[in-house]
Amino acid sequence: MDLNEYQKLASRTANLKDEALTNFALGIAGEAGEVADMVKKHVYHDHLLDRDELIKELGDVLWYVSQLAAWMGIDMEEVAQRNIEKLLARYPNGFSKEASRSRVI
Repeated sequence: MDLNEYQKLASRTANLKDEALTNFALGIAGEAGEVADMVKKHVYHDHLLDRDELIKELGDVLWYVSQLAAWMGIDMEEVAQRNIEKLLARYPNGFSKEASRSRVI
């Protein structure tokens, strides 16, 4: 499945009637917080990092990102392509700590 197909299929469950912009933006933050909490508990509390649960939470983040983009008329393929272009400009030789400290973009 490509990202645009995902976005289209995911929009079947989007509620566009009640403050969609706020719902999608806050949903991203909330779901990203759940991912962060799982990682925090793994690193600092010795919890197992459950792969299946992580996939579910990452899927929730993806759903909200895709629907915020759709609300703005932006295809997910464009989001992904522009992100890769930004990363290529920022780290033309791949990531390094040195490149991170001295980056201009």
